[in-house]
Amino acid sequence: MALSDADVQKQIKHMMAFIEQEANEKAEEIDAKAEEEFNIEKGRLVQTQRLKIMEYYEKKEKQIEQQKKIQMSNLMNQARLKVLKARDDLIADLLHEAKQRLAKVVKDPARYQTLLDGLVLQGFYQLLEPTVTVRCRKQDFPLVKNAVQKSIPIYKAATKKDVDVHIDQESFLPEDIAGGVEIYSSDNKIKVSNTLESRLDLIAQQMMPEIRTALFGANSNRKFMD
Repeated sequence: MALSDADVQKQIKHMMAFIEQEANEKAEEIDAKAEEEFNIEKGRLVQTQRLKIMEYYEKKEKQIEQQKKIQMSNLMNQARLKVLKARDDLIADLLHEAKQRLAKVVKDPARYQTLLDGLVLQGFYQLLEPTVTVRCRKQDFPLVKNAVQKSIPIYKAATKKDVDVHIDQESFLPEDIAGGVEIYSSDNKIKVSNTLESRLDLIAQQMMPEIRTALFGANSNRKFMD
């Protein structure tokens, strides 16, 4: 039985409605899938950027921490050097004051004569030479002459050796030193420096550990004691 035009139109509308519905559903499905993929990709990108940002700031934090450690180490070293310099300056001031006090010894003739006696005799013992030259300050010549005269018989008795002593009257020691003598072998190749300054420097060098301990206390970093 042939369909009427109305029936044909009705079926066509029905088929079009079905196709449109399927198209809408397909479009919604595509949209939903696209939205899902977009959200997944967006989440991945956000997570990637978050990790990059965290890594960047973690790296920066480590750099800053390292710079702080370096700066702190530099500051500590600078402070340590300042402390050491202040200590050295204090010791230098003490030695300078000690050298100035040597002038008091020289101003006491009896005390200075006794000191020169010992310095001259010690020089003889250190050289053990048959001929020596003694050099002194010009103003000390009489005292040194007395010291030499006293020391020769003592030296001979102790060593069983003779010694010929010449006191240099052409080349004196500088007048601005505190005092004492220098004693030379006959060829001037060996010298014993027994000036008051040299003796003070020698004693200061030998006693430096005790001086530092007395001034600043024991060194906690020192493992071995002499």
